[in-house]
Amino acid sequence: MSSNAQPGSGSGSHQVLTFVLGNETYGVDILRVQEIRGWSAVTKIPHAPAHVLGVLNLRGSIVPIVDLRMRFALERAEYTTVTVIIVMSVNTPAGRRDFGVVVDGVSDVVDVNSAEVKPAPELGSRSATDYIRGLVSVAERMVVLLDIDRLIGRDLALSTGVDAEEALAASAA
Repeated sequence: MSSNAQPGSGSGSHQVLTFVLGNETYGVDILRVQEIRGWSAVTKIPHAPAHVLGVLNLRGSIVPIVDLRMRFALERAEYTTVTVIIVMSVNTPAGRRDFGVVVDGVSDVVDVNSAEVKPAPELGSRSATDYIRGLVSVAERMVVLLDIDRLIGRDLALSTGVDAEEALAASAA
């Protein structure tokens, strides 16, 4: 089942960065990705939700780091040399911010034909699929396309109730 999408077919296709968590493959819009970096320790933030590991100082900018395994209630995995932090630009209620997400590994960048994206299935709970843009088959694998603004931006703004830069400043005082 190969795609017959024409290269450069305009808004009909877009590029997606795919990554893995356990046995599943996920994807995010490549235009949101700022940087891909290896795992490094973070500064913990008191009273943050469990899936918010803390913050990193990236070239003078304070970036909250979210463990997607914990966010999706998956089994914990050890952070290793292949563990990756994907730094993404996310729209939050407070404006555009950079966030890092910890994933097991980055796969590759793929072209996704918008016509081939299927809607998320109804699972009885709106919150279960609220952050899924859709599903698409890529090279015989199902890729879950994430709405990073809903998954990280709104979720983190609501759950922390505190600005990460303020929290880091307070913990350093």
